[in-house]
Amino acid sequence: MNEMIKPKDYKTDIKPIWCPGCGDFATLSALTKTLAFMQLKKEQVSIISGIGCSSRLPAYIDSYGFHGVHGRALALASGLKAARPTQTVIAVGGDGDGFSIGGNHFMHACRRNMDITYIVMDNHVYGMTKGQPSPTTEPDWVSKLTPHGSGIRPFQPLAIALSSGAGFVARGFAGDPSGLAKLIFEGLRHQGFSFIQVLSPCPTFRPEQKLWKQQVQPWPFDTTDDPVLAASRIHADEGLTTGLIYQRELPVWQPGAEASDTLENIEQGFLV
Repeated sequence: MNEMIKPKDYKTDIKPIWCPGCGDFATLSALTKTLAFMQLKKEQVSIISGIGCSSRLPAYIDSYGFHGVHGRALALASGLKAARPTQTVIAVGGDGDGFSIGGNHFMHACRRNMDITYIVMDNHVYGMTKGQPSPTTEPDWVSKLTPHGSGIRPFQPLAIALSSGAGFVARGFAGDPSGLAKLIFEGLRHQGFSFIQVLSPCPTFRPEQKLWKQQVQPWPFDTTDDPVLAASRIHADEGLTTGLIYQRELPVWQPGAEASDTLENIEQGFLV
């Protein structure tokens, strides 16, 4: 009988270099627990990231992984899923990587609905580059770089994912790793594009986020498959509730792999 895979078996010998107290540690733990619970073989899993603190995560998981360029995690993940449809493809990153330079990829990945799980560790700040406001930063957040606040309304990830066509929209909290692991499990089981926003505190540049532990509450509604109802609930929410908000089975897009579409045949087509 094959030996059961344990969460620690998915961890590499590379030690995370995140700041003490960073929520990304808990996200890494929740992900390895989920992979172990599902007993996914390492070679069945691919972790794809862009650039940022959280995007270092592929180095810490003993599976296939790719640390890409800024904002392109979903483009890389989509290409991999198209080429290897049986692979479990997980894209990871932060709010700056995913919603700023990667925002266009985010919207179109939602509507394309490939079978990819996207986990965004959202700390409302650019942590790796010394604390600039990110797309999800509150407009009145004051820092050395924005002494008067940015004055810009924050990006709404759940609302954008829903309106762009994602069939699975959820929010988790790094301070609740067990609850987060359950959401990741549900996201991986879902057929289609799954988006999970993770409230992941940055104690270095956003020390006030330590209070999230007392402020975060469970999502007060049952999961719905009605996008209109989900949208009204998301827009009425203050952003500190967690749970599976919306789930709906939608057609999953996967490029056809016709036998005639070989590289040789494609090359011949250009020569005609």
